[in-house]
Amino acid sequence: MNNISEYVAQTAQLIDLPINPEYREAVISNLEQIAAIAQLITEFPLSDKIEIAPVFNPDWKTDSTPNL
Repeated sequence: MNNISEYVAQTAQLIDLPINPEYREAVISNLEQIAAIAQLITEFPLSDKIEIAPVFNPDWKTDSTPNL
């Protein structure tokens, strides 16, 4: 995302979302921070041999049996 300020303006117009001028810079700043964090995730190197988990179990430490 090269021009976040323009993106905010166009997206707000597209979805008919009024952004109060006093909050506009904070919205842009937050989106810049989100983009930086997302870049870390999308650029993280993963092995071609990695497999997805067949079942997501948030309590894997306490319950190893999948709840199907």
